[in-house]
Amino acid sequence: MMKKIVLVLFVGLLAFNLSAQDKKAKIEFKTETVDYGKVERGGNGVRVFEFTNTGDAPLIISKVNSSCGCTIPKKPKEPIMPGKTGLIEVKYDTKRPAGPIRKAITVISNAETPTKVLKIKGELVEAKSVAQ
Repeated sequence: MMKKIVLVLFVGLLAFNLSAQDKKAKIEFKTETVDYGKVERGGNGVRVFEFTNTGDAPLIISKVNSSCGCTIPKKPKEPIMPGKTGLIEVKYDTKRPAGPIRKAITVISNAETPTKVLKIKGELVEAKSVAQ
C-alpha cells in the first residue's frame, strides 16, 4: 500500500513538473528596426525599443550587446512579467563623424526565441544640413 502511494505521488509530481516546464516567455518587439532619420552631430542619440512579453512565464533579458562601441544598449534590470512591456534603451554616439548609421543590437533572453537582433539606422549629419 505504501509503495502505491509513493508511486502515485512520484507520478503526480513528475506530471506537474513537466507541465510547469511548458511555460515559456515570448518577446515581441513593437519594431525590430529604429530609424533615426537625420540626426545632427552632437544631437540626441537615445532611442528606445519597446517590447511585450506575450508568453506565460517571466521574461529575463540576460544580455544586450551592440555591434560597435559607439552604440550602448541598456537592458531592463527586472524580469518582465507575462503581458507586461519593457524597454531597451540604445544610445548612439552622435559626436562621431557624419555619415550613415547602421548598427545591430543582439538581445539574449530566456524567451522561446532566445536571440533577437535589432537594428538602428539613419544618417549623422553636420548641424547645418538638417535645416535644408
